[in-house]
Amino acid sequence: MDSGVRILTALAARFMVARYLLASASALMTDMIVFLALSHGGASPMMAALGGYAAGLIVHWVISIRFVFDTRGGATHGQLMGFVATALLGLGMTMGIVGSLSAIGLPPAVAKLFSVPVSFFTVYAARKYGVFARA
Repeated sequence: MDSGVRILTALAARFMVARYLLASASALMTDMIVFLALSHGGASPMMAALGGYAAGLIVHWVISIRFVFDTRGGATHGQLMGFVATALLGLGMTMGIVGSLSAIGLPPAVAKLFSVPVSFFTVYAARKYGVFARA
């Protein structure tokens, strides 16, 4: 019985990662579309990164609380604050990486792509093991 519970727990965790990856992909698409539109419109690379990340954050929150994490009674105020705090962490990382790599001559879109895995894995871990640990 104990091994059966472990198998089910592992299976559920894999599905959570897959759902989070899909939520992140949707948020990233939104982020990149807004980022490229702002860049094309003349915004600085860091401000375009801010706008794109903010738009992606909204998409990610909606998908996360509905399909990724178990928030049956609705997300709590603490979870929302934790989600925003982890988003700010990811945003800071994204802006720093995009700003730094752009400053040394990398095209902003390429710099943005370098920031994605760094931000993704850091924020996922913080959300899974912190913000939604009990969900």
